[in-house]
Amino acid sequence: MRRNVRIAASAFAALLLAAASIDVPAAAKDIPSVAARKRNELTSFTDGQIADGFMKTAFGAEYHLAGRVDRIRKYHGPVRVFAIGGPARRRAQLATVVADIGRHVRHLDIAMAASAGAANVTVNLVRNRNFDRAIARAYGRRRAREIRTMLDPQCLSGFRKNERLEIQHSDIFLTTDNGDFIFHDCAYEELLQSLGPISDTDEIPWTMFNDSVQMGYFDIYDQYILNILYDPRIKAGMTVDDVRRLLPEVLKDVRPWVREVNGLPGE
Repeated sequence: MRRNVRIAASAFAALLLAAASIDVPAAAKDIPSVAARKRNELTSFTDGQIADGFMKTAFGAEYHLAGRVDRIRKYHGPVRVFAIGGPARRRAQLATVVADIGRHVRHLDIAMAASAGAANVTVNLVRNRNFDRAIARAYGRRRAREIRTMLDPQCLSGFRKNERLEIQHSDIFLTTDNGDFIFHDCAYEELLQSLGPISDTDEIPWTMFNDSVQMGYFDIYDQYILNILYDPRIKAGMTVDDVRRLLPEVLKDVRPWVREVNGLPGE
């Protein structure tokens, strides 16, 4: 079973690897297993179902190193993503994933960066055989052993935040040689969770933030979660009670946006 893990941690140093230019593959929607999942996707949810998923993913953490996990964490300002290493084919797919997220989250300014220095999200593209070595370089051998023993991750992401719980930088590890579906599934989940909803849950069957669920694309339910998180009324540092008071009004705006951007029928 594939495992993903998010950890709030410091940024890591990585080597820039050269990559040959090759043909860009089809987007995630053209992968047969993704197309099959989209055909059977549940797209209608009650306010209670959406709120429950938001609370379970935006608060807490599957695994964390330091700091509070009982408050909202999110970026304040533009998010810029830069890929280090990997073949051109995977970097192009990553850029497509980033653009797709940007189209579907109304108040999130996210795009690829032209350089590592201009980025606040670093995506490390590594071969599967080098994954453990890359984690050890980032977090040290002892912490890497803990992560491997406790969580056995196939892909990984984490972020560091300031005292106001605003995310300052995210670091992501993706493997490049486990197939198109796994690459897209990990890329979507890790990018989205590096934006704030860091906690996995096995109680929500419709979210990619459930380790037993594989999507390979940005599903409707998780679009609700990210659009709530990046609504301007939801601030970094807010408590559960703060958010509960605001959710009814936020959902009134988020619902029509998600329907419109996905071409869904009105409710």
